[in-house]
Amino acid sequence: MLVKDWMTTYVHTVGPDDPINDAVLLLKEKNIRHLPVVENGLVVGVLSDRDIKEYAPSKGTSLDIYELNYLLAKTAVRQVMRRPAVTIGPDVPVEEAAMMLFDQRIGCLPVVDGGKLVGIISDRDMYRVLVEITGARRGGSRVSLALDDRPGSIKEAADVLRKHGYRLQSIMSTNEKAGPGQRYVVLRTRGEGDYEAMRQEMKETYGINVRVRKG
Repeated sequence: MLVKDWMTTYVHTVGPDDPINDAVLLLKEKNIRHLPVVENGLVVGVLSDRDIKEYAPSKGTSLDIYELNYLLAKTAVRQVMRRPAVTIGPDVPVEEAAMMLFDQRIGCLPVVDGGKLVGIISDRDMYRVLVEITGARRGGSRVSLALDDRPGSIKEAADVLRKHGYRLQSIMSTNEKAGPGQRYVVLRTRGEGDYEAMRQEMKETYGINVRVRKG
């Protein structure tokens, strides 16, 4: 899956010389949290609702509401935006985008192709990716367990599910939460199988290392 498969293609933008008040209104009207800042067709920064909230108190602690509004009306986007903008290409794998968002501690990545802004992908899009690839909305059963980190261990666990009438909907695996020589695996099923029989065999086979629940 690539960034272009999950990004938002209709992007609202502001210019660096636009007043902050205009940006605030646009964020509220469109119910969004990030605005790429574009100048001469190039992305030169990113403005977020958090940037504005952090800027306003620091500049307005001694001002009343009217003075603060006047200050923001006279403040240009370039004074508040984050620069340089961290961008990404549309053909980059979506997991790399998630890693960039996490490592850089930012909420969005403008998507640029040939120097042109073609979309934006945000932390909210990553939540959507997670929901979709896990199949969480489609129900089924969820089996989480620690397995030996060796070839074939996931297939053996999946075979138990198939034996009792289930199909695999998604598989996720990580070494981070597992003990030495193991990996932590989550198997999400689809279809209507014999839940109690599957649950019992999983418990007998994998003992305390397995958790099984519907939904």
